[in-house]
Amino acid sequence: MGKSADEKQIKFVLDESEIPQAWYNIQADMPKLPGPPLNPATGKPITPDLLAAIFPPALIEQEVSQERWIPIPEPVLDVYRLWRPSPLYRARGLERALDTPAHIYYKYEGVSPAGSHKPNTAVPQAYYNKVAGIRRLTTETGAGQWGSALALASRQFGLECRVYMVKVSYEQKPYRRLMMQTWGAEVIPSPSDRTQAGRAILAKDPNSPGSLGVAISEAVEEAASRKDTNYTLGSVLNHVLLHQTVIGQEAKKQMELAGEYPDVVIACVGGGSNFGGLVFPFLADKFAGRPLRAIAVEPSSCPTLTKGKLTYDLADVAGLTPMLEMFTLGHDFMPPAIHAGGLRYHGDSPLISRLVADGLVEARAVDQLPTFEAAVTFARSEGIIPAPESAHAIRAAIDEALAAKEEQKERVILFNLSGHGHFDLAAYEAYFAGRLENYSYPEEKVEESLARLAAQFPASR
Repeated sequence: MGKSADEKQIKFVLDESEIPQAWYNIQADMPKLPGPPLNPATGKPITPDLLAAIFPPALIEQEVSQERWIPIPEPVLDVYRLWRPSPLYRARGLERALDTPAHIYYKYEGVSPAGSHKPNTAVPQAYYNKVAGIRRLTTETGAGQWGSALALASRQFGLECRVYMVKVSYEQKPYRRLMMQTWGAEVIPSPSDRTQAGRAILAKDPNSPGSLGVAISEAVEEAASRKDTNYTLGSVLNHVLLHQTVIGQEAKKQMELAGEYPDVVIACVGGGSNFGGLVFPFLADKFAGRPLRAIAVEPSSCPTLTKGKLTYDLADVAGLTPMLEMFTLGHDFMPPAIHAGGLRYHGDSPLISRLVADGLVEARAVDQLPTFEAAVTFARSEGIIPAPESAHAIRAAIDEALAAKEEQKERVILFNLSGHGHFDLAAYEAYFAGRLENYSYPEEKVEESLARLAAQFPASR
């Protein structure tokens, strides 16, 4: 552990000239890559022409590329300059509150106009679609952070935007919906009667709270039915995590300014975008032999990495997407209505899944109540109210700092504060009122869902 040049310094800020000029592609350096996406109808690897119905050529190329560096187009950099580089903070207040010898740092992505890390990929996705002549974009959103980001990015490049928002989040987070509408997006609660996928879900359960898998099905179905429309995804896919690596690249420079290097790097995981964004550039050092722990934190109510199975599964409920090799709870998994909508997803990034399977990334599940306890501790010591999703990373960071205290050892901890919680105060209200409960998703439900998956796709066993 090193020492900061200024023992009182809190913020480590880069100049706009230091925005990364290229995205880091971890596929160039991973010891083992995940299996290729499969066509669910044939069980064979998909071909680019199948993806061309919903994605522009540049993103298809990035999805499969193994080039280490992918240049960032100048029009994308022009929009990035609205908030990038984002600041790195030394959490001195949190350190004092915990009375820990650990040094805690966090990269704060809540400074973007949308309030989270999501515009890092929404902007290039909108740009590449604009270049390809696309006029409309569809997508899904859980907590509303991704939908907000795409609404913002679509406005920057003059595109129409339709967002299918998971119904329980649509009802819990009206201000996220209004944010999207302010930027010109149309927001529809999912499942809806606008698509065949939505109508099928409603026929089975008229009161369905929805899920990211259902919302993905609706957005993909609409995009595939119109030539002027493409689909966008805010997490999971390789090109999405690629775009997010501006986070980790900046953080590495900022840790140098602080005179330290992390012993452990932490981020929450739903589909994997903010985790990959912060952690992947540091994993390049781990691959080269530098000691580093990386922790992916998920809710115990949606324990994809910790209770799921690494196998091929659909990315959505209706079966409109390719099959991905990933940790999954089964694509028909219907999550409980926890207050971390961005983490309610049945699967995970194939890249992160492979890293976890190979022991290069640790996976950890945390309960809802201690997660909100950590969020409040952080807010009261650091001043920033975190998004419930980000609070999962805070929980793990606090646990690591308390372990350092117990062991009486110094430890440098870096985590990604992926978004602020200004539109999530209803969740905090429920926490303070004692209405939140811990919920550990039962093993038997996971087994039931995976059994249905194996019966539907025997090759996935």
